[in-house]
Amino acid sequence: MRKNSFETCSVAEKLYYKYCVYPLGGSSIDIHPNARWQQNGITVAGGNREDNGTNQLSSPWDLYVDDDQTIYVADTANHRIVEWKWGATSGQVVAGGNGQGSGDHQLSSPLDMIVDKESDSLIISDYANRRVVRWSRRNGTSGETIISNINCLGLTMDENGSLYVVDTGKDEVRRY
Repeated sequence: MRKNSFETCSVAEKLYYKYCVYPLGGSSIDIHPNARWQQNGITVAGGNREDNGTNQLSSPWDLYVDDDQTIYVADTANHRIVEWKWGATSGQVVAGGNGQGSGDHQLSSPLDMIVDKESDSLIISDYANRRVVRWSRRNGTSGETIISNINCLGLTMDENGSLYVVDTGKDEVRRY
């Protein structure tokens, strides 16, 4: 087992091979460098015109796929995170969705999210509010600000539970 998600390739592999695989979004799935995908994908979330219905998205920015193939989408222009179960034709709002705002029950242009399995919650980059929030997946009526005054464009968590946050305002990546 790797110590963290940054050890997928050795130093030698990075120097001598053209392709080196790095898991995205905290994923622990190793993808073979010769993997091939179908040329015509299928729609698994949204695809029903841009709007705010539970089967629609507006400016989806990022996604996270959980171990059970549940897809979480940062529905940025609708200021919400939408969960799409495998095979579903509609999603369920699991964070935000109460209009744009800075209240504990609101999001403003969420750009990225991950699932924190330890706390069974979503950790969300709430970009326009300049904060990172934790939102329970069990009773998610509001979020808790865990980092404030940050221009968080993206985040991930390693296998040790350390949270890494891209702060575009300070041109740095921070570990918490």
